[in-house]
Amino acid sequence: MVAYRRNFVAGGSYFFTVTLRDRRARLLVEHIGDLRQAFVQTRARNPFVIEAMVVLPDHLHAIWRLPEADADYPGRWKSIKSLFTQALARQGIDVGKRHDGSASIWQRRYWEHTLRDEQDCLHHIDYIHFNPVKHGWAQRVQDWPFSSFHRYVRRGWLPLDWAGEDIEERSVALSARLEPK
Repeated sequence: MVAYRRNFVAGGSYFFTVTLRDRRARLLVEHIGDLRQAFVQTRARNPFVIEAMVVLPDHLHAIWRLPEADADYPGRWKSIKSLFTQALARQGIDVGKRHDGSASIWQRRYWEHTLRDEQDCLHHIDYIHFNPVKHGWAQRVQDWPFSSFHRYVRRGWLPLDWAGEDIEERSVALSARLEPK
């Protein structure tokens, strides 16, 4: 079996892709309240900042910033996945079982990328916000409800009609937001 190596940087920022096992499933958006609650409960016990996020029917992308001296993102993902799975099971939704007894709705592994610098972060924020259009779930970025894009618009970091056409304007707006005050 391949030995997966994770990069652990205390206080680091990471981009994640987390996926349901059944790529045809719509559980994440059909039960968005349960997913949000799993995040709330996990963040209450083990804080982290969600810099950007999008939830699609079968997968999600997120950028997290962990507290200083803390690099335990695997424990946080385990908690979120477990709490969401438990919420579905309480509602009578079949979460399946693997041979080891664990629920099988999630893919076991997830993609993690340690963000190297501001440009890397900006690139991944754009990727997150454009993802629903890329996958055909929305015609425009603003049309997808399960995205941090709407928070960026409310805070004035991106215009409502942003769709990736004016890269220079978008980069300037995001850079200004990321600059230390």
